[in-house]
Amino acid sequence: MNVVIGDSNDIIRLGLKTVLATDKSIKIVGEATNNEEFIQYIENNKVNVAVLDYTAPDFSIDVVPEVLRINKNLKIVAITPEQNPNIILDALRSGVKSYVKKDCDLDEILDSVQQTYHGNHFFCGKIMNIIRKASIDVQHLDDAVYSCLSVSLSERELEVIKYIAEGNTNVEIAKLLFLSPHTVNTHRKNIMTKLGIKNTAGIVMYAVKSNIVSPNKFIFSVEN
Repeated sequence: MNVVIGDSNDIIRLGLKTVLATDKSIKIVGEATNNEEFIQYIENNKVNVAVLDYTAPDFSIDVVPEVLRINKNLKIVAITPEQNPNIILDALRSGVKSYVKKDCDLDEILDSVQQTYHGNHFFCGKIMNIIRKASIDVQHLDDAVYSCLSVSLSERELEVIKYIAEGNTNVEIAKLLFLSPHTVNTHRKNIMTKLGIKNTAGIVMYAVKSNIVSPNKFIFSVEN
């Protein structure tokens, strides 16, 4: 995938390039240090995903809908230091697809780009906490942002649901999926938010009703 980084801070851009370079499927094709450069780059190049701090100096949230008008297939991951739920809400309504904080786990940053590229929404654990505390319903913000009428779960989230329903802990799931336990916990929180449930029992019930796991297998595992 072709990825462009938008941030006015040289060190931040270098850090993001270093992190993203560890994934061979990601190609950093450009950088932008302000709104104008960002818009020009989107106009003149083929970009799949933009990793953007729209709160950085010389950037603004207005750039998000503007570049989406230029490239409607562009998917934007916001990565900012901000924790204000209103800021997050405005970003999602403007067209940001996924949101992580700059001090989130490195695996979460990589996951956010991969998941967003494949059409999914991703929020790091710290952003999920903010969303939950503010009672933000990310599934019904705006039809322009979330057009799916049904719950959209990624393949990775379905895998996590399966392993949770089979009784695996976060640490065990992390080993099975070659992820960090922190990333697995983030997936767990995302799943609960999307499904509107509050505990593991709800995940298990969803897995059984959706035929992700066999009811007989689940009953057998509980009994033993």
